[in-house]
Amino acid sequence: MDIFTFKAFAFGVELDLNRIAQKLGISRKFRWEEPMKLNPVTITLSAAHDVEMVYLYYFGGVVFLNCSGDMIARFMDAISDFAESLKGQVQLPYQEEYHLEIDSQREPVIANEGAVMPHSNPLFLDIICFVIAKSVALERIEERIDVVFDEVEGVIARLGRGKIGISDQAMARLASSVLGFKFTSIAHIMVLDKPDFTWDNPQADRLYTTMASLFELNQRYAEIKHKSETLLDITEVFGSLSNARRSARLEWIIIILIAIEIALYLLQIFKHP
Repeated sequence: MDIFTFKAFAFGVELDLNRIAQKLGISRKFRWEEPMKLNPVTITLSAAHDVEMVYLYYFGGVVFLNCSGDMIARFMDAISDFAESLKGQVQLPYQEEYHLEIDSQREPVIANEGAVMPHSNPLFLDIICFVIAKSVALERIEERIDVVFDEVEGVIARLGRGKIGISDQAMARLASSVLGFKFTSIAHIMVLDKPDFTWDNPQADRLYTTMASLFELNQRYAEIKHKSETLLDITEVFGSLSNARRSARLEWIIIILIAIEIALYLLQIFKHP
């Protein structure tokens, strides 16, 4: 019986895999949906016989296969020399663990914490890494969007007291964050996309579909999308109120300038009748 262990983390930034590959001396190009598989010790492309591997995904996910805690720490320290965006990321709060058992005497089982397969297949490793990398990336977005919701809730509370309470710069940052959530979740995490090889392999397709359902990838994506659209609607309302506030301010400025001009004119008349 063979046992494979997986530990997934989400960085706070996206990864430019082709730039990292260039710094590592790797000549091949990586497609946007393709992970970079590295040996955690040599920091080179993994070989077919490697027992330990690291999967790097451009949306900021990293999965360690059969790696000890010490090996993970050493790799994280080493990879930061080749990816400037990773420098200073000491803690990675978003993480997921999984395991795969290969046992010819047991029936296939796919559960929340692990899976059992009667025979080994490299595609199974790729699928598990892909799913749990998506899961931790979604967790990162979920936490960030909840923070924005808390901020908006405070603005709405001030609005209920008759105060807009948000500057134009803060409004622009809020809208940028919301659009960033939608762009990242739709274009970068590929939540609704399946790996191409699942179309030709029924077992691989079953494993991916079942794991995606267990980790609720589609439901979590739908919730993020719904929250993003809600936030966009709210920012549009705030934008309208902000425009109305600016228009009112300009009208008052014009009125004040006219009043000053009239006062100066009257003052001149009184001085020189």
